[in-house]
Amino acid sequence: MDTPDVGIPEQLARRMSMAEQHEYLRTKLTRRRALTAAGAFAGGGLLAGCASGPKSPARVSAPRAGSATGQAHGSAVTPFGRHLAFGADPKTQMRISWQVPLAVRKPYVRVGLTPWGLSRRIEAEVRDLHTPGLTGQRFALDQYYLHAALDNLRPGTTYYYGVGHEGFDPASRERHSTVGSFRTAPASPEKFVFTAFGDQGVTPDALANDKVLLGRHPAFHLHAGDICYADSVGLGAKSDIYDPSAWDLFLKQTESVAGSVPWMVTTGNHDMEAWYSPNGYGGQSARWSLPDNGFDARRAPGVYSFTYGNVGIVALDANDVSYEIPANKGYTDGRQTAWLDRRLGELRGSVDFVVVFFHHCAYSTSTHASDGGVRDAWLPLFTKHQVDLVINGHNHVYERTDAVKDGRVGRPVPVGASTDPTRDGIVYVTAGGAGKSLYRFPAGVEDSYEGKTTRHEPVKTFHWTKARQQQHDTVEWSRVRYTGYSFLSVEAETGATPKLKVSALAQNGRRIDYFEVRRGA
Repeated sequence: MDTPDVGIPEQLARRMSMAEQHEYLRTKLTRRRALTAAGAFAGGGLLAGCASGPKSPARVSAPRAGSATGQAHGSAVTPFGRHLAFGADPKTQMRISWQVPLAVRKPYVRVGLTPWGLSRRIEAEVRDLHTPGLTGQRFALDQYYLHAALDNLRPGTTYYYGVGHEGFDPASRERHSTVGSFRTAPASPEKFVFTAFGDQGVTPDALANDKVLLGRHPAFHLHAGDICYADSVGLGAKSDIYDPSAWDLFLKQTESVAGSVPWMVTTGNHDMEAWYSPNGYGGQSARWSLPDNGFDARRAPGVYSFTYGNVGIVALDANDVSYEIPANKGYTDGRQTAWLDRRLGELRGSVDFVVVFFHHCAYSTSTHASDGGVRDAWLPLFTKHQVDLVINGHNHVYERTDAVKDGRVGRPVPVGASTDPTRDGIVYVTAGGAGKSLYRFPAGVEDSYEGKTTRHEPVKTFHWTKARQQQHDTVEWSRVRYTGYSFLSVEAETGATPKLKVSALAQNGRRIDYFEVRRGA
């Protein structure tokens, strides 16, 4: 490939696989269209004043109370990018996060049981993030993220909230339209829906997916990494092309959903932003407030767990074990895997179902295929603790396996079938069609999904080895494949025969896959 002609710097191209070069070029060609669409959707004027001249090396300020010195009167600064996340206990804890384009004084959240009764006022924490300029690539940028922790909430209760600061009161008549709402988890298990996908970015297709997703009325959403693509290369290196202002547009784009649905993210390879310490995750720590009950919330903010109703959710950082993209491989010295073993053991005896989500695929046949590092580190634990469902991103398609046991098909699970993890093995879902440019399946392999089921055939694919080599395989477990934008919707039922009713929906709302998980059925 003649790299100067296609727009990849020669030094960078030498370190990239063909798939990574392809993704880089697609990002470069579509970024202008995507950013324009997101800006039109969210409205203009919020980003003025964000860029500045070169400053000191990249840093994330230590979290501190809201005391930033204002650069403009507070009434002229409008908050944006609200996004919610549960604390460790979704029944009683919610975290509210947002962004302002300029530093403000005394930020806070107002909360109440009615939109007009926001009587409780909670001081917010400022986490300012500085990214230095880079000649020929980006301006220096200061970004201001604000976070408020709401504790001692009532289970199963709808709350209304507004975010503000000195000079901007969300309870005032002229700001009333900015008031949002959320609902805490119920005190005891009941039927609910959650959604999931990975690999979103700032695109018109991401907006369309969000709109359909919101119509499912999910109790929460799982984002399996590669959130924004501000780092368009995804190697976790300082030589990656990086535009931090893409986060401003992403948070504006996502606010229509994440402002009312807890947006529970984990970390993908494009989220290793090497300009921020530690481990390139300082940016994630600045922008998100996630449960801090993992093994180390500072070093690994995307590793945590929570329980909602009869389902335990575990978020993992697969960058720690990836053979394919090794920038952060081994950074936890095995602590994440040890924590996973303990946490799965704790959850197994307290809930009906355990769902694990992370970025790199354990089983997929699309562009990045399967990561042997994930398999080696975690699949024995998933089997040991009888995990019920595993959700991944990374490959920008929808693909779903049969029940996999000991690396082989434990039981075929065609569209509409039921499976029992205690007997059959585990179903793995790649839900990477959130909005970023789509991938393809291997040559000659057809899509197969509800309404267009093809004959089940072996698929020639590969998995990544410890030596970062591609080990070729011919596999039987690839059951459902869909090359299109989509997301996962899971309905959890309780009662005498609890079950997970798992569906995949295309961007137009059409169902493309469904199956059930029942234990001991």
